[in-house]
Amino acid sequence: MLRVLAVDDEEPALGELLYLLRADPRVRTAEGAGDATAALRRIGRALESGPDGEDAVDVVFLDIHMPGLTGLDVARLLAGFARPPLVVFVTAHEGFALQAFDLKAVDYVLKPVRRERLAEAVRRVHELVHATAAPATAPEQIPVELGGVTRFVPVDDIAYVEAHGDYARLHTDRGSHLVRIPLSALEERWADRGFVRIHRSHLVALARIDELRLDGGATSVRIGDTDLAVSRRHARQLRDLLMRRAGG
Repeated sequence: MLRVLAVDDEEPALGELLYLLRADPRVRTAEGAGDATAALRRIGRALESGPDGEDAVDVVFLDIHMPGLTGLDVARLLAGFARPPLVVFVTAHEGFALQAFDLKAVDYVLKPVRRERLAEAVRRVHELVHATAAPATAPEQIPVELGGVTRFVPVDDIAYVEAHGDYARLHTDRGSHLVRIPLSALEERWADRGFVRIHRSHLVALARIDELRLDGGATSVRIGDTDLAVSRRHARQLRDLLMRRAGG
C-alpha cells in the first residue's frame, strides 16, 4: 500500500485531495503539506528514513502554483536524489504538462479533481511501486474512517461486503465499516483473495461461507448468524466454487 504526501497551499483543495486519497484502498497513509517548504522538510525525513523506513514516502501529489517554490521547483530538487519519491502533479493549469513529464512525473491531474481520474493516477503509481518493491509480507488492509480517525482493517477479517450506491459496507466479526468505494471495484480488486459476487448487493469471502441452502428454487448462504440471498445468475458458479474448494 502507498504512503502519500499531498502538497497544496489552498486548504480546501488539500482537504478534498486527502479525503479522496484516503478513500482509495491502495493508499496506506496520506499526509498533507501546505507549502513547498513544509513538503521538502517532510520529504527530507523520508529520504533519511529510506524506502523501508517508518517515515518513507512513495509518491508526492504536487500542486504547481504555490507561494515561494513551485511544484515544478520541488520536482527538480527531487530529481537530484538517487531514490526520490514518485511525483504526480495536481493543478488547475494545463500549460505545464510538457514540463511535468520532462521531470518524469507519473501523471498530471487537472483540478477540479475527479475521483475516477485520481484513482487512475493512484493505479499508475501503485503499479510502478509494486514493480520495483519486494513482495509485502503484511496482510492487505483497507482504510476506514471512524470519527476522524483512520483505522486499517485487514481484508482477511472481512466476511462479506454490502453495496450502498457508490459506497460499500464491510462486515467483520467485530462490526461494520462504510467506505467510499463501489462494490464493483472491490469485486475486481479482491477476486484473487477468494471474494465472489453472489448478488448485485453482496460480495462474500468464499472461506467464510458456513452453509449453502436450497429452498424451493431459492439459494442462500449463511455466514455466521447472517443469511444472504444468492441470485440465480450467480448460484451455479457459487456452487461450483464451493464444491471445488471442498474437494481440495
